Amino acid sequence: MGKPDGFMEFERETPSRRPVDERLNDWQEVYKPFPELKLIEQGARCMDCGVPFCHTGCPLGNIIPDWNDLVYRSNWKEAIRRLHSTNNFPEFTGRLCPAPCEEACVLGINEPPVTIKNIENSIIEKAFAEGWVVPEPPEKRTGKRVAVVGSGPAGLACAQQLNRAGHWVTVFERADRIGGLLRYGIPEFKMEKRVVDRRLKIMEAEGIKFVTNANVGVNISVEELRREYDAIALAGGATLGRDLPVPGRELKGIYYAMQYLPLQNRRCAGDDVSDQEFISAKDKHVIIIGGGDTGADCLGTAHRQGARSVTQLELLPKPPKGRDESMPWPYWPTILRTSSAHEEGGDRDWSVNTKKFSGTNGHVEKLHGIRLEWVNEGGRMQMKEVAGSDFELPADLVLLAMGFLGPEKKGLLEQLGVELDPRGNVKADDNYMTTVPGVFASGDMRRGQSLIVWAIWEGRECAVGVDKYLMGHTDLPTSPQLLGRDVRAGV
Repeated sequence: MGKPDGFMEFERETPSRRPVDERLNDWQEVYKPFPELKLIEQGARCMDCGVPFCHTGCPLGNIIPDWNDLVYRSNWKEAIRRLHSTNNFPEFTGRLCPAPCEEACVLGINEPPVTIKNIENSIIEKAFAEGWVVPEPPEKRTGKRVAVVGSGPAGLACAQQLNRAGHWVTVFERADRIGGLLRYGIPEFKMEKRVVDRRLKIMEAEGIKFVTNANVGVNISVEELRREYDAIALAGGATLGRDLPVPGRELKGIYYAMQYLPLQNRRCAGDDVSDQEFISAKDKHVIIIGGGDTGADCLGTAHRQGARSVTQLELLPKPPKGRDESMPWPYWPTILRTSSAHEEGGDRDWSVNTKKFSGTNGHVEKLHGIRLEWVNEGGRMQMKEVAGSDFELPADLVLLAMGFLGPEKKGLLEQLGVELDPRGNVKADDNYMTTVPGVFASGDMRRGQSLIVWAIWEGRECAVGVDKYLMGHTDLPTSPQLLGRDVRAGV
């Protein structure tokens, strides 16, 4: 620990956001650069705890105190080496992760925690700026070939680790560009796609092959992959959106979030998306159903498209602003979180149930809702409608952002014949192998909808399982501090 009293000397500081009226007129990332001197001070706040709970808060097992201290000492080159040892893509997590490590920070017991996420992102950006992030192809090849299906964070992490083990890796992506949700689910204002492209160039130079417009099980046969590859790693995500089966759902103007968000990303990429195909919030009353990150992504997108009004509805009650007895440290707390999109405007409402939609000429015009009361019955919270609390909201555009139910079953999974677990996800053993020998699964497809850090961790662990299967042993790193832990639990 470089500065024993750093946590007492310096207060927590984070990067400031660009003014709202400025950022609503573009699609650039919202945060301003953070001065290097300030980063050094923030690194000094790390206490180098005897038991660093940030390790267990981070699914990747990032060695956080080490690179905090290295930043304090301005040893940036060693900091990125230490960071890359556990995290393939800190430029993704440094922007998109909700930072469970910070919630587990020991300093956070009675003071604002260390700004771990900002330090992480600053390390990788410094490394790219200095030219330290370069292709690292393996010294020798095994001759084994692996097909990775899906190019989100789990698939990319699995591919890079397997390539480092010396296998020839091909990543198949059904969309027209590589990146999965990183490409088409995350808006530009949260992560500009140049960040994804920059990393993909590194991976291509390392020898990884990417194939787009490749929908395995549809235009590429499963038999072809099984014949030409020694192993298959499934990382297709949990893309089956949760629907809202209420009267009026069939009306035009009601879409899944993942029907809405990718179209704006395509326009930002310069694609010629026709006005007939494009879903725009301009001059419309927009209702977003779902209070999570995807709902916030829709919120920020609707603001930039010029929505007349935006209301975000959540079924659950409004969470508290801070921890209570049900959320002891260091566990992840369910507290009220305000994103940059919420700062930009719009209304938020909790404990609301949607009863139906109505409209004329086949297009939605109103949402009909009712307020809920959550009561404890036998130790379980149950929702009850509040009599006489019915209300209506104008709704020209409704976006369903209520989460995902698991992977799509038709096509790839059906043809492979893999078994599913009781939650509808792909069943896999401790080595991430499915019930079909030689076929592995990781990420949201295996564990269900989760965080980007879990996806990267699962991709890395899946690569370990594939390497063992192919070679009988593996030298790929794993996360020993997580062994024996239920990797499906937590955030």
